[in-house]
Amino acid sequence: MNKDLLKIQQGRHHDPFRVLGRHTLDDEREILRVFLPQAEQVEILGLGLLNRIEGSDMFAQIRSKSEPLETHYRLRWQVKGTGEWQEQICPYSFSPQLGEMDVHLFTEGKHHHAYRFLGAHHQCIDGIDGCLFALWVPNAERVSVVGDFNQWDGRRHPMRCLGSSGIWELFIPELPIGAAYKYEIRNQHGHCLLKTDPYAQAMALRPDNTSHIADPQPFDWQDQAWLQKREQSDWQQQPLSIYEVHVGSWQRDQNHHFLNWRTLAKTLLPYVKSMGYSHIELLPIAEHPLDQSWGYQVTGFFAPSARHGSPEDLRYFIDQCHQQGVGVLLDWVPAHFPKDEFALAKFNGEAVYEHADPRQGEHQDWGTLIFNYGRTEVRNFLITNAIYWLEEFHIDGLRVDAVASMLYLDYSREDGQWLPNAHGGRENLEAIAFLRDMNSTVHQLFPGVLTIAEESTAWPMVTRPVDVGGLGFSMKWNMGWMNDNLSYIELDPIYRQYHHDQLTFSQMYAYSENFVLPLSHDEVVHGKRSLLSKMPGNDWEKMANLRLFYAWQFANPGKKLLFMGGELGQWQEWNEATALAWDEASTPAHQGIQTLVRDLNQLYRQEPALHELDFSAEGFQWIDCHDVQQSVLSFVRWSAEHQQHIVCVHNFTPLVRAHYRLGVPASHAYREIFNSDSHYYGGSNQGNAAHIEVSDNPWMGFSHSIEITLPPLASLFLKERP
Repeated sequence: MNKDLLKIQQGRHHDPFRVLGRHTLDDEREILRVFLPQAEQVEILGLGLLNRIEGSDMFAQIRSKSEPLETHYRLRWQVKGTGEWQEQICPYSFSPQLGEMDVHLFTEGKHHHAYRFLGAHHQCIDGIDGCLFALWVPNAERVSVVGDFNQWDGRRHPMRCLGSSGIWELFIPELPIGAAYKYEIRNQHGHCLLKTDPYAQAMALRPDNTSHIADPQPFDWQDQAWLQKREQSDWQQQPLSIYEVHVGSWQRDQNHHFLNWRTLAKTLLPYVKSMGYSHIELLPIAEHPLDQSWGYQVTGFFAPSARHGSPEDLRYFIDQCHQQGVGVLLDWVPAHFPKDEFALAKFNGEAVYEHADPRQGEHQDWGTLIFNYGRTEVRNFLITNAIYWLEEFHIDGLRVDAVASMLYLDYSREDGQWLPNAHGGRENLEAIAFLRDMNSTVHQLFPGVLTIAEESTAWPMVTRPVDVGGLGFSMKWNMGWMNDNLSYIELDPIYRQYHHDQLTFSQMYAYSENFVLPLSHDEVVHGKRSLLSKMPGNDWEKMANLRLFYAWQFANPGKKLLFMGGELGQWQEWNEATALAWDEASTPAHQGIQTLVRDLNQLYRQEPALHELDFSAEGFQWIDCHDVQQSVLSFVRWSAEHQQHIVCVHNFTPLVRAHYRLGVPASHAYREIFNSDSHYYGGSNQGNAAHIEVSDNPWMGFSHSIEITLPPLASLFLKERP
């Protein structure tokens, strides 16, 4: 047996197409070779039996070129032990399928749609249905497709290597949609690894981690009107209120199983609409093996989790959302990936997607690995993944997780645990370039789509355009607002006067970025308690404080986000393993909080003054930020060009404050349009008459003033009467 045949027998050949298939011997003759280790005998239909090469599982026949034979000839073989006959068109009769330009753009890191040719794609080639597999694996000796169709034997379907690109491909004819597969990678050290497909668009339900050939049938989208409106609207001046959802624990079915996306379209979507939210934000829904990771440790970046159905089911859900006027945002995780052996970690036995040096390539806090943003193919993997969700699923925006960990090389590291950049600094220059590239690409290809950074530091210009030195995000979470305000509201009201600045400080930087005010999942888990449980006082005071806090959030400039369960005022903190406390939410006190959130959303949508200038200092004016002893804060929210305004007053103590004088901009009468102490919400129903007279008495720098009653632990929104 010659060297090439021996390498095929041992599963070590780097270029199987040089040996297998049809090869010219001379002007008149050619040889056909087939490698089938499970076969007792092999024939080519219409040609007869092949000869086994002694001491091997290679079958061959020398034939005259003049004898007729189809380009894609059919093999038939008898399985050892069973005597069963099987047949298939020879995979090694097909020429290379990937275009040179596709390969070139990918290796340059500039292929926006690499997901269309990398991975497993059902195709019809030369009139023959099958699946084209393509994978990027640098520095491998051999890469094979394995599955039930070849008894998971890596010697059966070795792939073609496309030069120095590191891309391997193979078309396997007659392989059905839905077939399970993985890749067997033999590295340069002779070790074999079994890996899922990084570009797989469908995967099995955990704990099974096989990849599956996705159904290529196009989805019949009906959301064209939504997409057109999204592209043309000025989102900065629109009301944007986000309901953050972990779909695995929002609700479960009667058997405690996960809900399918089609069921969620009938349950979650109507609920979100009834509550007045403009958007749903989904915690990561890409495939992940561990429920407790909430989806943030992704192993299938292109595969919607099988927990909730098929990719088509997800498309149906999003299409229904859009048809009913609800946007869908997606948590996207380019900051890290888990160490699971079957996935991206040490993809060829060594660092491929990550840095080899743990000082660059590992998050010690999370036990995860960091992408090597300086490698063009890795950067292309992430950018094409972002494009995939936006293009193939019509996602309206990406909330990018853990941006701070990407920006800083010393993130959560002590001295000696990190490596400085080329200039000796702590900034991750490659990650910065990647984020700018990602944002520029997304905004260019998908006008109106949002990118939102979870970024907790003072990094400048996160939400400013790339061409002026920014990172290019649409918005970022205001983590400073969240931390300061939560810390304040948890205080006993008697001590709040000493921490007044925690509420006022955010106005010092509120317009330096485009901010979202988040009350997210991170604040109600791992012993942090639910928002209601954080509040001080007895049960009534806790409820009142929470109503006040929500009104404070909606009154402040910035788009809004609330994690599911917060609107119910549930007592227990979030647990991803169980559904929300819907039974508890049916009691009057909790229904009051739910009604309050619903009304705040409606008011936020209806009143231009509460949303048009969220990102501009022109939309906010203090009335009094110095009433420290009484813990009262008051301000005006203005609409564009100061056409309309809302007066917002907040009493952070449990005392009723009668005859409270307040400066106001208008000379006409005011009326209450919202009172968080209303009996509709479970409050004490303290408040003001429908007609609030305006006095010419100057106050607080305003030429007019009003005298009102401030309810205990409550917010008032006042509007000028027509």
